[in-house]
Amino acid sequence: MCLLSFVIPCYRSENTIQLVIDEIIETVKKRSGYDYEIIAVNDNSPDSVYEVLKRLAQKNDKIKIVNLARNMGKHSAVMAGYFYVKGDYIVNLDDDYQSPTYELWKLIDHLEKQVCDVVTAVYYQKRERLYKRLGSDVNLWMTRVLLDKPENIRMENFSVMRRFVCNEIVKYTNPYPYLEGLIFRVTRNVQSVPMEQRDRADENTSGFTLKKSLALFVNGLTAFSVKPLRISALLGVVFAIIGFLFGVYIVIRKIFDPSVMVGYSSIMAIILFSSGLLMLLLGLIGEYLGRIYICINGSPQYVVKNTINLKAE
Repeated sequence: MCLLSFVIPCYRSENTIQLVIDEIIETVKKRSGYDYEIIAVNDNSPDSVYEVLKRLAQKNDKIKIVNLARNMGKHSAVMAGYFYVKGDYIVNLDDDYQSPTYELWKLIDHLEKQVCDVVTAVYYQKRERLYKRLGSDVNLWMTRVLLDKPENIRMENFSVMRRFVCNEIVKYTNPYPYLEGLIFRVTRNVQSVPMEQRDRADENTSGFTLKKSLALFVNGLTAFSVKPLRISALLGVVFAIIGFLFGVYIVIRKIFDPSVMVGYSSIMAIILFSSGLLMLLLGLIGEYLGRIYICINGSPQYVVKNTINLKAE
């Protein structure tokens, strides 16, 4: 019997989480030889999602609840769920009913036939607001540049991984988890399956705000690569060379034409631009140092308030 572990981070999903769980159960029933466990992580949702989850867990002991003490963000919530999984395959999906759970077997079959380690859905059309699509595209570009992610792979909110990948991921205990970085640190054997994304099943907008998108970008930028620091050093060298050449040009021009007045505006523009660039690079270095300081202080990745129907080994 192959056990599937479904990890669902829950935030503002009072009206959709039961639909998601019911669909999971119905989907698994359609194929023999498979069993399931559902690990729903309540990321300190402001609505009554925890009460809904408790009622569902009381009726079905395969539904297991991890209740976090405060909102830690989606990636930390998923990491909390990973800590408790026991399945052979780990299925990731969101709580808003957008993930086409009925297409699960396409992912499972592809994982087994192609002998890959992770398989993810790739949607024909993203049903998101413009700013979120833009944020996703920026994060996609960033992961390709900094994490050397293959250009044909785009990690979505519906994916399946083998157990050993999850086992390696949970070894990361720092307070800034970035799931794509963790996955590609373990394996490059990732493939995708095209499918259609659904609309949300409620009227809520995504809890993944612009602020959270920016935080995710900074997290991915600094968590698993020193390339930004190397780019900073390269920019410093480039602008030092440009400044030296411009200085030589000014001196030579002054020698051949003493009447030329050195332009105040151009000097101020150069000073403002170079000082702004310096502050940006210092801020980047400060972000790295700040994260190192927080990690040294042992800031938690997540805080579990209580659990239902499970125990950590």
